[in-house]
Amino acid sequence: MSVAHKILIVDDEVHIRTLLEQTLEDLEDQGVEILVAADGAEGLKLIEAEKPDLVFLDVMMPKMSGYDVCKTVKQDLAMTDIQIVMLTAKGQAADRQEALDAGADVFTTKPFDPDEIVEIAVGALGLEA
Repeated sequence: MSVAHKILIVDDEVHIRTLLEQTLEDLEDQGVEILVAADGAEGLKLIEAEKPDLVFLDVMMPKMSGYDVCKTVKQDLAMTDIQIVMLTAKGQAADRQEALDAGADVFTTKPFDPDEIVEIAVGALGLEA
């Protein structure tokens, strides 16, 4: 079966990456490939190389923040068809606004609800729940 969609998970916390991978692994049955990166710079490289359909992006990371990655992808690279979900422990209105200003499509806080993550992915990729 060919890969229909790619999801990239970018988070510097290994347990969050693992949790997101486990949450989304059932989508692999529908041809979704899951990629992971441990920091913003690595995430940006993977976005440019792999052109994922959907990115779950942590805000606070070493080397490059999620805001900077999002801004680079959406504005500098004009990859506006890539949907970006910002994940952050900081749920203030200002944080949400900064994420949206950077070009994020969705903003959600940690700890996240796994069902909500699957819902976001299914909706973004047009898959069956």
